[in-house]
Amino acid sequence: MGFTHLDESGHARMVDVTDKQPTVRAATARGFVRCAAPVVAALRDGAVPKGDVLAVARIAGIQAAKRTPDLLPLAHVIGVHGAVVDLRIDDDGVAIEATVRTADRTGVEMEALTAVSVTALAIVDMVKGLDKGTAIENVRVVAKTGGRSGDWTRPGEP
Repeated sequence: MGFTHLDESGHARMVDVTDKQPTVRAATARGFVRCAAPVVAALRDGAVPKGDVLAVARIAGIQAAKRTPDLLPLAHVIGVHGAVVDLRIDDDGVAIEATVRTADRTGVEMEALTAVSVTALAIVDMVKGLDKGTAIENVRVVAKTGGRSGDWTRPGEP
């Protein structure tokens, strides 16, 4: 089995999806931003000096999903028809889940991962003055639907 992103000479290339039919596709990714207890308390109280962390992070993630091809050189420019970023403050930090949908020729796994990653980066940026040890953890695709390969769910994910 060859690598789809390499040509016969081993050079990087964008996979040609011209002949594929658009289908409805979705992908969900998750990640976690681990924060110190005082940061979690400030997030819960809305007392982070830079402002509404969750609102800024959510918008950053949605924007990132739409800009994925600008960041990943072999990603296709596709229509992002839906993007939802959900955030939950836990005792140890912020859980992130992003779901991206399209009706296009290729999937949106990279868009979902980019949404989670940039959401996490925005959180770190907003709280770094309170805790320089804040860390991004466990960014991964947990499910995808549609396309030639069909539906998939990461084992062990709810």
